[in-house]
Amino acid sequence: MAYRSTKTYGADRGLSCALRQWAADSHCQLLHGYSLGFKFTFAAEQLDARGWVVDFGSGGFGPIREWLHATFDHTLLVARDDPARAELERLAQLGLAQVRVIPGVSCEHLAAYAFSETQPLIDRATGGRCWIASVECFEHGANSAIYENPMAVLRDLSAEVLTSVMDALA
Repeated sequence: MAYRSTKTYGADRGLSCALRQWAADSHCQLLHGYSLGFKFTFAAEQLDARGWVVDFGSGGFGPIREWLHATFDHTLLVARDDPARAELERLAQLGLAQVRVIPGVSCEHLAAYAFSETQPLIDRATGGRCWIASVECFEHGANSAIYENPMAVLRDLSAEVLTSVMDALA
């Protein structure tokens, strides 16, 4: 069984960005803003020398914090497949926005994107000892989505099966 710890980087941290759900059949297709929040669940089979899954300071979570701010702080998020992408990217050329073109802008996409971009940072920071089990992205207190690391799900399942086998043999 793995150890787990969580780090919530809430909406109070000021990750204010604008986006639009271009395919929505509602007002969400218009540019609108959120102060996004993220919750990272970390896991490790072994704790570090301090007894931690991950260092929440500069030695562990620090690069993730920097990435979150570079990506989501006062930026305009544009989905890669947005039909108005060229016009929205022009805002950056005009000096009117810091545009980030990403795979998608739903909470589901943002959680998966945050995982894909930050898992290598945790690998580097912990020498591969720790992994991200899941990332949750919050638009606000009522809406969020979670992306689960497929390898973490397999590890949990393997541990569960092994425990069941060991219990059956006992």
